[in-house]
Formats: sequence, structure tokens, C-alpha cells
Amino acid sequence: MLRRFRRRTISADQPAAPSSPPSEAGHALRAPSRLHAFNRYEIKYLVDAATAGELRAEMERLLDRDEHSGENGYGIWSVYYDTRALRFYWEKIEGLKFRRKLRIRHYGDRFQVTGDTPVFVEIKQRVNRVTQKRRVRLPYRDAVALCDGRAMVAHGPSERAFLEEVLDLVCRLDLRATAMTGYQRHAYVGRGADVGLRVTFDQRVRGRDRDFHLGADAENRFIVPPGKVIMEVKADERVPYWLTDLTAERNLQVVRVSKYCQSVEAYGRAPRSLFHIPGHDLDPSNGRPPAMTTAKEA
Repeated sequence: MLRRFRRRTISADQPAAPSSPPSEAGHALRAPSRLHAFNRYEIKYLVDAATAGELRAEMERLLDRDEHSGENGYGIWSVYYDTRALRFYWEKIEGLKFRRKLRIRHYGDRFQVTGDTPVFVEIKQRVNRVTQKRRVRLPYRDAVALCDGRAMVAHGPSERAFLEEVLDLVCRLDLRATAMTGYQRHAYVGRGADVGLRVTFDQRVRGRDRDFHLGADAENRFIVPPGKVIMEVKADERVPYWLTDLTAERNLQVVRVSKYCQSVEAYGRAPRSLFHIPGHDLDPSNGRPPAMTTAKEA
């Protein structure tokens, strides 16, 4: 299947959605900001581990490794924030053209996390078919103070607007830590004519619904079957033909999957959606995650 996308220009002043009633406070924050913003297209595939190995071998030949990847890739752990009614979850499930997520994200070994460890506070939002991600780097203690303590933290002049937006979002919608995800990533970046292309392989995708401190020695469970890998293609303007040919040769099908939504559903916080990746995350007898899916290691 061949895919070619034309870049879509989005003005920072463009209204992101129709006006909302007072009960929907916060929707106005969907409008893209000029600060810390970049746009890209994202396509996801779910592949088995053997196919992922073959595809990674092709990426090693055609692309460059991300500088942080190395032989074993690198860990990514994220704490997601949502309302009591899981508003952001339902926005994704319902496929709203304008939707977003707030998260704290850490790259590396979570067991090494201290208050001084740098993390990212991110707002990831979807505007039609374009994904936008804006973020600021903070010490972990400041990120927690902002998102959990709802307090403004020290910042540089260029970060103020974004931090105020995060704080407003947390307070207006009464956001709270809702789910955590973690996985091992191998990443590749384009060179030459493919600059701007990024291909990632996420494996051992785990999650939990409590103990949200990044460094907590807490139990995690697989939220995607351990034999499956999420391959994601991210492009600024277009996906090169050699890559679409590669996916077509292996009959890879585009999937609509969110690791955050997987974690919410795997722990029974919401009914399984049509987009849920089946696995052993719920015991059909009681709807709870069975112990066999435990993945406690980092």
C-alpha cells in the first residue's frame, strides 16, 4: 500500500474547534501554540517479533540509528494525566479531530530517577491528520510539582507560556495521574532525501494503573502481548516510496493503537474498544489482569 502525504500548514492563530459550552472549559487550549511546536504525520503497524527483526535489519541498512539507541535501544516511561471521566481517553477512542494528551516522560532507566533527573512535560495533540508535540524539560521534582502539585515552577522566559498552559489545563479539567506506560525502543532516522523521517520499534510494552512515581519498584503488566512490536513511521512531509513498498511486501496493516488507551483498558478502567490489541491482560472470569502478565523488570 502506497501512501504519500502533502504537508498541511496550520496557523498558530487558527481556531482548533467550535466554541464549547462553559462545562467544557479547556477546549480552547487545543489551539496550536507557536512555542515548542512541531508537526508530523504518524502511521503505526503491529508486527510480530520476527517480522520486526527483519524490518529493523532493513532500517539498519537504509537509515541511521538514533544517537541514543545503541544495540539494545532505550527505555521510555510515561505518566499520563486525565480527568476522572477519562476525557482524553474517550477523545482518542471516538476519533475526535482535535484531541490531546498530557504526560510526564522519562528516557532511560526509571530506577535511576531522582528529583534532579531531567524529564519532559509534554502536550501531544492531534489536529486533523497532523500530530503536534510541545514539551519542556524540567527536573522530575518540578514536573511533579507542576502536574500533581498544581504549582508554577521556575522557568526561563521562553518556557513561561507553555508552563502556564499546562497549569491551566491541569486546574481547569482537574487532571490527575491515570496510567503509566513503559517500553524498550529502537529508533532510526532518515538521511539525505529522507531527512525528517523517523521509524521506531517499541517492544515489551507494559503499564500500570497506580504507584505513579517513575522510580517506584512497582508491578507492571504487559499491555501489548510480549511477542508483538509496535512499529511507527513518523514523517514531516511524506513517507518515502521504498518504505511503503517495504510495508506492502509484508502486507502490514495500519493500526489505530494508543499505548495510553491500552493501559486504561488492560486494567479494566474502561471497556475494551474496537482498537484494543488482544492479549492476556484480562481474566475473562473476573475482568481483572491475571498475574501471568506481570513484567516487573525495568
